[in-house]
Amino acid sequence: MFHFPCLPQLLTCALLGLFAGTAQAAAPTPDSLQPLLATMNERLNIADLVALTKWDSGKPIQDSAREAQVIANARKLAVARKLDPDDVVELIAAQIEANKLVQYGLIAQWHAAGKAPDTPRPDLAKQIRPQLDELQNRLLQQYARFAPYRTDPNCQDWLAKARSSLIRNALHGQALIRATGELCIADR
Repeated sequence: MFHFPCLPQLLTCALLGLFAGTAQAAAPTPDSLQPLLATMNERLNIADLVALTKWDSGKPIQDSAREAQVIANARKLAVARKLDPDDVVELIAAQIEANKLVQYGLIAQWHAAGKAPDTPRPDLAKQIRPQLDELQNRLLQQYARFAPYRTDPNCQDWLAKARSSLIRNALHGQALIRATGELCIADR
């Protein structure tokens, strides 16, 4: 019979390594993620209202001048809040693209149906845009709280789980995936 005097130490080290890996994989989701995603989702839900105003007015969804204004404002806010302006521009650009994705999808559905929903239409300039501006301010506050976790190896898993609870339909789900596409940078 063989005697392995080092075997208990090897087993102990192996088990400790296994538990350490499990502890890292099971890291709790940061409290700052859910409010950030809720604000992103709220912004996407406003896309429905924007789409209605664009349907009624016949204006194109693409509004490059407004997008440039929103991005320039985000860059200024980033500097004032000591956030990386390029990261903030990337975040806000993703929100804009996700918002347009919802608008294009809804307008296509309404064209196929021959009509848009018969719901009240708020004024784009006087009601919707100020609401979007306020959401952008809140979004940046929440992003600042979440930013330290962006490089965590668990970020994509946290994001996938938290995002799944907010998805109400396929179109808004795809848009939320787009809105959060660059939120985690651990896999880069």
